[in-house]
Amino acid sequence: MGPKRELKFALESFWDGKSSAEDLKKVSADLRSSIWKQMSDAGIKYIPSNTFSYYDQVLDTTAMLGAVPSRYNWTGGEIEFGTYFSMARGNASVPAMEMTKWFDTNYKE
Repeated sequence: MGPKRELKFALESFWDGKSSAEDLKKVSADLRSSIWKQMSDAGIKYIPSNTFSYYDQVLDTTAMLGAVPSRYNWTGGEIEFGTYFSMARGNASVPAMEMTKWFDTNYKE
């Protein structure tokens, strides 16, 4: 998200149509670069991969595998933001993908 929730604000601006996909990609690239530099400065020799997500790592894996439900009319190739965020949040014509909670992380005594 960034130390000042930069990604959150960039996403909300993009979703509201107040900024472009390029603006969102720029904020994201700057955040990733900053995080990689922090890790390097901390002495981490091997920088891990897949530490960033626009929305959710499970959605990222779904997109990476091309497991896009047919209702999103994806025809192959790169999954653009419109399809990616429709899968996550839905839109006027299609619902979001079902969310499954795999683990009960709400501990109750």
